[in-house]
Formats: sequence, C-alpha cells, structure tokens
Amino acid sequence: MITVIVPTDFSETANNAALYAGKMLTGNYDVELILYHIYEKDNQVENAEKTLNDLKDLLSQQSIVKIETKCDKSDDFIDSLDRLARHHSAQLIVMGISSKSKLGQVFFGSNTLKIVQKNACPVMIIPPEAQFSDKKNVALISDFKDVEKTTPVTPIKNILKLFNPSLHIVNVDSEHYVSLTEEYLAQRSYLQESFQEFSPEFYFIRTYDVHDTIHTFVQDKKIDMLVTIPRHHSLFSNLFKISNTKKLVYESSIPILAAHE
Repeated sequence: MITVIVPTDFSETANNAALYAGKMLTGNYDVELILYHIYEKDNQVENAEKTLNDLKDLLSQQSIVKIETKCDKSDDFIDSLDRLARHHSAQLIVMGISSKSKLGQVFFGSNTLKIVQKNACPVMIIPPEAQFSDKKNVALISDFKDVEKTTPVTPIKNILKLFNPSLHIVNVDSEHYVSLTEEYLAQRSYLQESFQEFSPEFYFIRTYDVHDTIHTFVQDKKIDMLVTIPRHHSLFSNLFKISNTKKLVYESSIPILAAHE
C-alpha cells in the first residue's frame, strides 16, 4: 500500500493541491490518500473535522482513490507533518504553494525547505491553479556528481511508476564542452541503468543562465513534472529562491517533486 499525505489549511491553493492529488492517484488501487489538517485551539476541532470531511466528499466526487482524514492539535506544522509521514511510512507528500497561505509560508518564510530537508519522503509541490493532466514527460535535474550516492533512485521510481512517463534527465552547467568527460559518462551510465524501465533521454546543456534554461526546456519538451534532488550548495537551493521559484512553478504551472538524497 502506498501512502500519500496531503496537508491542507483549507486555503484555495491547498485545496487545489488536494484535488490535484486525488485526480493524479485515481485508478491506483493500492494507494491511500490522507488529508491532514493542523489546528491550534481546542474549540477549532469540530469545525476542522467537518471542513476536512467536506473536502474528502468533494475529492470522492471527482476521483477514485481511498481517502482518510486526520486532524491534529499542534503549534508546529512541520514537526507534526514529519511525524505523521514517518509513522505511516509515507511515499509522498503533496503540498500547494502560495505566498499568501500558511502552507506557502513554509516555503517562502523563515521555514523555507524545512519540510523537504526533514527527508521523511519526497515532496510534490503543486503551483497555484495547476490542473492535473497525464504525466507524459518528466524531467529529472541532476548535477551529475556522485549520482550513485546522491540520487534517491527507489523513491523517485516509486513515484514515476504511478505515471510511467518518458524520462528526461537534464544537466545544466556552464563548463560543458564538445564531448563529455569520462566522469560524466560514468554518471550517465549509472542513471541509464537505474532508470532503464523509463527509457531515459539525456541532455547536457552549457549555459550561464540555469533557471531560464530549465524554464525553456520545460516548455520545449512539454515537461509535466520536474524532479529535483535537494543538496547543500546545489542547484536545488538556487531553484527555490523566491524569484526563481516563481519562474519555474508559477510560470510553467507544473509540479516540482523534491526527492531528498
């Protein structure tokens, strides 16, 4: 059984992510979706449970997937979500992102990247107003450095198996030349073998403007989801600065899956 957790603060953005997750998981009968809400005061529990069940009913009308609900009293959203994910051995957390919602503040405020860095499981970030469509093309962004140790192959493959997409593995670097070094060839060989069931295609792009290049790649290849691997001092850190996130998430309107090493 695959467990997917969708936290919601009942904002429009968070609930859209929940609807997205329901449609995305429809037809996968070994999946359980947990709608999760945090409240802070005892007098909020009744309303929280009712609103959460209303959201469950809405999802059930639009998707075919097993749905459970859970409310917790807590003043620490990140720790509570992390604890729930680990308790259920969750394979995925699906979250909305908006600078105006409480969930958005997790990514844009002082807690930026904390839920990803907790590394309980991969996190799929759904941009505002994103509408689900079949994931035919997925792009994995890799720095091609020590990929055997730093690429979480199994968690990524578990998510890809939900869609069976075409996989595009992309490296963007300012130091590429006409031919790849032996090191790059070795890294490519490992990734080729690891993801062979998705027939990966590889792209090595030389550029000094990483973020615009990725944005253009997403458009040109009709990419439906980006996969990033959070690492200290890595491309991921730069991708999730506010200005660059707006380019990749808001403009492209595709989900970003953060799968921790």
